[in-house]
Amino acid sequence: MFIQTESTPNPATLKFLPGQSVMDIGTADFPSSESAAASPLAERLFGVEGTEGVFFGADFVTITKTEAVEWDHIKPALLGAIMEHFQSGAPVLSDGQTVTAAKGDYDAADESIVVQIKELLDTRVRPAVAQDGGDITFHGFDRGIVYLHMQGACAGCPSSTLTLKMGIENLLRLSLIHISEPTRPERIS
Repeated sequence: MFIQTESTPNPATLKFLPGQSVMDIGTADFPSSESAAASPLAERLFGVEGTEGVFFGADFVTITKTEAVEWDHIKPALLGAIMEHFQSGAPVLSDGQTVTAAKGDYDAADESIVVQIKELLDTRVRPAVAQDGGDITFHGFDRGIVYLHMQGACAGCPSSTLTLKMGIENLLRLSLIHISEPTRPERIS
């Protein structure tokens, strides 16, 4: 088994690509060792000293380290843990554990705009942030404000503010204005 690694915009996070499916459906975020009980793989990775967070995507594992350790010191142990897990045939999630999709909190009157927001996130934003080892999920919409949750490499990333403000906010603003306000013909005198 050959596992590739990729750097992410977050220097505390590396993306590991085991060359096979990690999550068949959805993603799974383990921001602490306490949350790892739902996953044999996450438990194994938190067993490596210096692991601060674990995130699973469709075909990757993103690991965030503590500031106290260097990648050169823990990367071999993490690669070994991932390899051992996949070679063992053990499941990524413990029996009975499932991924639940966040429905988000919003007023029923905003259903049509929320559907558009979720579609933009799923088709344009989430694939882009997955390339960087993370995910962004919808958590709510209230009076024109969209609430999102950043996971994996995106959580705590120095570039996350720029991603949110310049990328996602502008995309949503431009797309939703275009969708909700049809263009009016210019009056030519």
